[in-house]
Amino acid sequence: MRRRWAAASSPLPSPAHETQTLRLHPLSLLRRQSPSETRHGRLPLARTSADFHTSSAPPEPPPPPQDLDDDLLCSDPRARDREPADGAPPLPDGSPSRCLSAGSRAERAWAHWAGLGRPRLIVAPMVDNSELPFRMLCRKYGAEAAYTPMLHSRIFTETEKYRSAEFTTCKEDRPLFVQFCANDPDILLEAARRVEPYCDYVDINLGCPQRIARRGNYGAFLMDNLPLVKSLVQKLALNLNVPVSCKIRVFPKLEDTLNYARMLEEAGCSLLAVHGRTRDEKDGKKIRADWSAIKAVKNALNIPVLANGNIRHMDDVESCLQETGADGVLSAETLLENPALFAGYQTADWIVGSEESHKDGHLDQAQLLVEYLKFCEKYPVPWRMIRSHMHKMLGDWFKIHPQVRDELNAQSKLTFEFLYGLVDKLKDLGLRIPLYVKDEDVVRISANGSAT
Repeated sequence: MRRRWAAASSPLPSPAHETQTLRLHPLSLLRRQSPSETRHGRLPLARTSADFHTSSAPPEPPPPPQDLDDDLLCSDPRARDREPADGAPPLPDGSPSRCLSAGSRAERAWAHWAGLGRPRLIVAPMVDNSELPFRMLCRKYGAEAAYTPMLHSRIFTETEKYRSAEFTTCKEDRPLFVQFCANDPDILLEAARRVEPYCDYVDINLGCPQRIARRGNYGAFLMDNLPLVKSLVQKLALNLNVPVSCKIRVFPKLEDTLNYARMLEEAGCSLLAVHGRTRDEKDGKKIRADWSAIKAVKNALNIPVLANGNIRHMDDVESCLQETGADGVLSAETLLENPALFAGYQTADWIVGSEESHKDGHLDQAQLLVEYLKFCEKYPVPWRMIRSHMHKMLGDWFKIHPQVRDELNAQSKLTFEFLYGLVDKLKDLGLRIPLYVKDEDVVRISANGSAT
């Protein structure tokens, strides 16, 4: 008997009036925004090594934000229609790794990747930033797959409000990686089973280098406890009907990195994303990712490998794919400033001093922000996410007119009317900072919103 990836034995529980939109944060603070807010007919709205080997306590959730208004949903999710996830390739019953030889597991990993179209341009997981509206914007401008923000596996299993507010998806949001942080195999499996009908990979975050990951004993700090990492991967690989992927950082020593990657593949990982920096190398603007380490991992494994790091524009994409041999690239920070990166658009920063000829692409970040806000009206998210994207996309604009940024910061309760008004104010001040394309790059957005 054959089944579709989208069909799961335990469907996601959610109230009948809510749409298929899944979210993550302690959301006892959440309430729905009134649909009365409209504008121009728009829709309403970590520790020592020894600590990790002995600690058994689950990671603690982050403290709640200080600004309660920013944690409210930006519009009413009841205005949306529920649509079942569909379009995933059918596979035989059982996990991709259950009772299979290493060669068979690799063959299945590649078959699944090929069935998804071998996506090369991928939105990286970003806490509070790779949410559904932003993913949809990036997909419109060339992204071929995307990760959700990192989801906390324990809170996800325990709190319905957390699930319904932090993980959101829709039929068009594919291929999709749903990423969890975890340090308990059973809890991770429970969380993963809730999302497997709605995604193409369940991903384990093994790369977060932040202080909260150290405190919670997850992410890159599990590199100190490889038996636990192995058990997490095996638990999912032996029990899920979708493939397991992992996202890692490199060790200071290449041989340690290669042994780590081989262990993950042997445990059942079907796809590995490699960030070419160590967990101590947190500043991506000052420290270059090591593409040679990614190339070594790619040469050592038999499964698809993705590269993460140093992606600022499409020239970097092509260079990275050529130098590493990777099967795709992930971009994070640059996409936050320029969600049209994968469609060939560049900010002025990356064309200064270039020997190639560039021209105005007839697109700017203010226009992209308006498109993002429209996606937010369709797919509600907490205001804190929207506020963050405002600062990222309009950062260069705010440097020229800081009074507009100050006005945004002073507004404790956001509305779409207010945000559209800020964009209009920047335009009224005569400001426009274009995105650029190469003269030979003819980027066209088709009627269905896809970059061609």
